[in-house]
Amino acid sequence: MRALVPSHAMLHKPLMDTAAGDAEIAGVTRAPDLWRALRAAASALVDYALPPRCPGCGVIVGADRQFCLECWSALDFLDGPACMQCSIPLPTALAAAPLSCGACLADPPPFDGAPAAVAYGKIARTVALRLKYGRRTGHAQLMAQFMARRLAALGPVDAMLLVPVPLHRWRLWSRGFNQAALVVDALARLTGAECDHRLLLRTKSTASLRGKRRRERERIVAGAFALAPHAKARAAGRHVVLIDDVHASGATLRAAARVLRRSGAARVSALTWARVVPESLMTGNIFDFASLDSDINDERMTGKPNGED
Repeated sequence: MRALVPSHAMLHKPLMDTAAGDAEIAGVTRAPDLWRALRAAASALVDYALPPRCPGCGVIVGADRQFCLECWSALDFLDGPACMQCSIPLPTALAAAPLSCGACLADPPPFDGAPAAVAYGKIARTVALRLKYGRRTGHAQLMAQFMARRLAALGPVDAMLLVPVPLHRWRLWSRGFNQAALVVDALARLTGAECDHRLLLRTKSTASLRGKRRRERERIVAGAFALAPHAKARAAGRHVVLIDDVHASGATLRAAARVLRRSGAARVSALTWARVVPESLMTGNIFDFASLDSDINDERMTGKPNGED
């Protein structure tokens, strides 16, 4: 294929119509090639010194944010039939049938769907903990890559407003970042969806929800969230999507979604990286979903008791 070269009639500078001008053009076109070559060389040098590693187990892999075969095979992708409200898997349901689980029929959640990319298991847990407590902030981009497809399934992305589950200011100061906000930023870059980090505020520092019964969990998170002053003007008529890392008992997501409902949003949904699924519905998932929440316990990672999140 011949290169597209402008005709002499299209050349505006006299210099460009001369041999010297041709040399200048060649120099300009060669510069980006040289820059790309230098970047490739630098990238190869970094990969040699610090090779990319699997986010799940740490073995060397071919590229950044890439799982090894063993860890990839251990991930349970939640693409099958599920409750249309809370997204708990319904293995015996027909794929095209819009069904609700018994829990949602008895007590409908305040969100219109809450999909997750994967089931909460050993690898998904490791990725979440390394982001949250190990400061592997690049894992937010990894999560977003898997979550983007599930986000698109919720509806038109251009109508969405992504909102992270906020941290209380004391927890934010101690940790230094909100992992949900990092995922929101990565999702916004990948999908083009709008986001607002300040639409929802955390006004109360809450205790850990781990090991608590449902009514106690609901009581702990009651009143923990509030709308920002600009929320109604920003969210009115929009599809607000609440973003968090893990959906376990769902107490935190429900409390946040109830507050977002008061913003005048047309729809409120939730999206997470991992969904804790009862063992009877997902083979290989050995975790007790009733004892967990989106506030993953950090005691195993840091040796310190968990607070609110």
